[in-house]
Amino acid sequence: MTVEAIKDAIVNLSEPERKRLADWLEDLEQEAWDREMEKDFSSGGRGAHLIVELQADIAAGHTKPMEEFLAEAKATREQLKTGK
Repeated sequence: MTVEAIKDAIVNLSEPERKRLADWLEDLEQEAWDREMEKDFSSGGRGAHLIVELQADIAAGHTKPMEEFLAEAKATREQLKTGK
C-alpha cells in the first residue's frame, strides 16, 4: 500500500476513527521517543556523560530538592512582579 492510498483511506474515516488513528500514531511516536531517550542516556549513549556529571553534582551537594528550587523561583518571580 502506498502513502497516497493510506492518505485516501484516512480521509474516508469517520471522525471517531480518525481520532483513534491519531491517538495511535501519537502513542507510536511517544514510544519511539522513549526508546531514543533510553538509548541516548544508557551507558555509552551520547547523553551518558550528562548522567555522570549530574551524579557527581548530587554527590558533591551542588543540587537542592525540587521543592526548594521551585519555592525560591516562585519567590523571585513575586519579587520581580512587586519590584521589591
